[in-house]
Amino acid sequence: MTKQIICLISSFILTAILGKIIIPILKRLKVGQSERLDGPRAHLKKQGTPTMGGIMIIISIIIITLGYCILNNEDTIPILAIAIASIGFGIVGFIDDFKKVVLKNTEGLNPKLKMFGLLIISVIYTMYLINYVKIGTDIIIPFINYNIILPVWLYIPFTIFVMLAATNAVNLTDGVDGLAGSVSAIMTTAISIIAIKMGYESISVFGAIVVGCCAGFLIYNFHKAKVMMGDTGSLLLGGVISSMAIYLKQPLILLIIAIIPVFETLSVILQVLYFRKTGKRLFRMSPLHHHFELSGWRENKVVAVFSGITLIAATVAILIV
Repeated sequence: MTKQIICLISSFILTAILGKIIIPILKRLKVGQSERLDGPRAHLKKQGTPTMGGIMIIISIIIITLGYCILNNEDTIPILAIAIASIGFGIVGFIDDFKKVVLKNTEGLNPKLKMFGLLIISVIYTMYLINYVKIGTDIIIPFINYNIILPVWLYIPFTIFVMLAATNAVNLTDGVDGLAGSVSAIMTTAISIIAIKMGYESISVFGAIVVGCCAGFLIYNFHKAKVMMGDTGSLLLGGVISSMAIYLKQPLILLIIAIIPVFETLSVILQVLYFRKTGKRLFRMSPLHHHFELSGWRENKVVAVFSGITLIAATVAILIV
């Protein structure tokens, strides 16, 4: 646990320091958040808040991960593979954010190109695990801890789907000050503990690095946020939890650990389907956190309740592995 603690503290301190440097730069560049006019009225006050803060997390991950790999002689393939995949997702998010807030293209990255970028990274990561790492095509079913071997033709699209679903789900969760960062920190902690239980120390070290980054970022992101993570951060964090879970053969555990991102995604899907069928809204607004905001919940309450639910779900997941 010593390595994990050192990496966690190091990434926390580095991210906190980077915030002092990067946030003023984003302000000078006028890289501001654009809020939906049909969203909660309280969010209109956030207009112009610096975004793309996920850059802080990416830089910290790169520096601390490389430092760990250089100073340790053990097998670093798992941590490097997961880090590269996660950063790849973050880069796709960065391009989207850059087009929106720097180039002032309100559409951002074309949705098809954005999904194509995420797809390419998912395919490369999956094929790398199968052909180079040779981890096999089996996955573990939660609760019964039974390994089921999937045929390659099913395993590949399944793991790709998990990565695409996770990145987009965390992206949808990022809509309230401190929510995505808090939930992601808890989810990553849970997967890191599971990695320790399964004997994957380097994966748990990477998880500790990410948790430290999230904690450092939250210093500036809790309500009232001084910076938003943007797609740069949310896609990165979705990539972290999915790539870690897949390497551990535990993609199905995300249905428990990532209960909030799952519900956020379901709320959007149900809202669209219900509206198409009835012409009415099932929720006051989707994703789900906006529904509770419009029901009178303050942002801090949304974050506290959603984080609490995630913590309970994460504890359950840890106990059943």
